[in-house]
Amino acid sequence: MLVVLFIFSSYREAFPFGGCDENCSSCHKLNVEEAGQLLKVFDPNATVEAVQQSPSKGLWELTINTGKNRVIAYLDFSKENLIIGNIVKIKTKQNLTETRLTEVNRIDVSTISLKNSLLMGAKNAKTKLIVFTDPECPYCKKLHEELKALVEKRKNIAIHIVLFPLTKIHPTSYKKSKAIICEKSLKLLDDAFAGKDIPEPKCETSAVDEDIKMAEGLGLTGTPAVVMPDGRVLRGVFKADDLIKEIDKNNHKK
Repeated sequence: MLVVLFIFSSYREAFPFGGCDENCSSCHKLNVEEAGQLLKVFDPNATVEAVQQSPSKGLWELTINTGKNRVIAYLDFSKENLIIGNIVKIKTKQNLTETRLTEVNRIDVSTISLKNSLLMGAKNAKTKLIVFTDPECPYCKKLHEELKALVEKRKNIAIHIVLFPLTKIHPTSYKKSKAIICEKSLKLLDDAFAGKDIPEPKCETSAVDEDIKMAEGLGLTGTPAVVMPDGRVLRGVFKADDLIKEIDKNNHKK
């Protein structure tokens, strides 16, 4: 009997998960300060903003600010292994990591200036979307067509389009954005997406620079990006019907 107890005790020592009850935090501790120190070895520029138990037992979830945006990573209970990837629920196929990313990267909509934006849809609509786009981005072009379909299906939506040219990959998008903003012209944006020639800017303005700085300050690094009324950011191309589902999801929460 003593031999059996000794073996069982040794087993529990070797495998740290053996002694955990339903609340793993009763055995395993990690705070933001300690996590930050551990992460500095991996990336000195990253900052840990939050620590909590992950949806998968045996891991902590870290909210990390990279300086450009927030990411989710996982640290095992040994505090030796950082895991970068997605946790997906098998039964529902829900990407739990993506869901958390959406939450931690919410934007305070009230901080977004719309003075340089283009308006699509109903000006005084209760529901407002803010779309960051680049006139040379092929994915923005696809989303733009879906936005047109969206305002046809839902008349009570205002879409504010903010020009955010990614000049490192689209060198001439800055000048096109400037020309579009000078005339506040959706037609010129349509022409740009259609590959047509855009006239030279008809004004001198710092609007494009202001919007680039604002977008980067919000943690946006690419286009297209759709900011929902509740601050959630949808990145990439979405069908009009999928956007409607997201809008309705937001309205149901109120």
